[in-house]
Order: sequence, then C-alpha cells, then structure tokens
Amino acid sequence: MLAGVTSCADKNEPNYQYMPNMYEPVGYETYGGVDNGLFPQGMEAMLPAENTISREWLGYEFENTPEGKELARLQASPLDSLQSEANLAKGSELYGIYCMVCHGPKGKGQGVLVKREKILGVPSYDDVGRNITVGSTYHTMYYGLNSMGSYAAQMSSEEELWQVAEYVMKLKSDLTK
Repeated sequence: MLAGVTSCADKNEPNYQYMPNMYEPVGYETYGGVDNGLFPQGMEAMLPAENTISREWLGYEFENTPEGKELARLQASPLDSLQSEANLAKGSELYGIYCMVCHGPKGKGQGVLVKREKILGVPSYDDVGRNITVGSTYHTMYYGLNSMGSYAAQMSSEEELWQVAEYVMKLKSDLTK
C-alpha cells in the first residue's frame, strides 16, 4: 500500500501567526462610526461653521466677470499710505517669488518662462491697451485671467495681494518714465 502525506504549508504566508494583529490590519471606514460611544452615527469632516470665513480674509466685493473687473478697476488700495515703503518692499519680495518668473523683473513680460518659450503672450505692464490699475491688478491676482491662475491661495492675507498690486503699479510707472 502506498500512502502519501501532503502538507498545507504555503511558503508565501507564515504557517502560524503569533500575533495576528501584526499581519492582518483592521480596516476603519473613514468618518464611520466608532465603538467608543463618542460618535456612534459617524463623524463628519471638519468643515467650518456655516457663514464663517478664514481669518485675514474677507469676501471680495466684485464678481469674477468682465463687469466685476471694470468695477474693480476703479478701486483704490486700502493699504496705509504712511507705510508705502514697507508695503512696496514686501510687494517686491512677493513679486519676486510669484510673479517674476513670468512677468520679468521689470514687468515687461520677459520672465524666465517666457524667454524659454514655456509660456507666451505675457504682456508688459506699460501696454496702453491693458489700462491696468491697482484695483484691476488685485482682481486679476484674486481670480486669475486667461492662462494666469488665481494667486489668492498663495498669499497669506489680502494685505499681501494689495502689496503686490501696489508694487506692480510701481513697475508700471517705472516703465512709462
């Protein structure tokens, strides 16, 4: 008589698990109920309370429409004129970080990406047809325009957007001299 003995061993998995929790993870459902009694119906994502806004940000009064941009064109900067040198210094610093790569150091639209032909059609700030103002610059940075996206999320406050807008107007005035 011939008898064979086979084993149930699998070389890809351990035969005996000393601590099965180490090998087989326990799956938790995101925002699911927890057995600790605190959230039996499940949890919600941490959304802010209704009708609240982030600190340092107020709702922008002009819509992202051509009419809104024309209304923004008439808006003056709310920054303190007594600190204009400090505002321009901070605006210059932020411009160097976010804007110079496309618009160039002097605002002529000849940044590094334009010179390397990665993006085309960046206008100069002194282009008469553009008729940019501090308000329209803020509007453009807040919402974006054409292939330029919004930079509102990159700035930490509205004040920084206004500082960059004022610096852009300084560059524009330097180009028209």
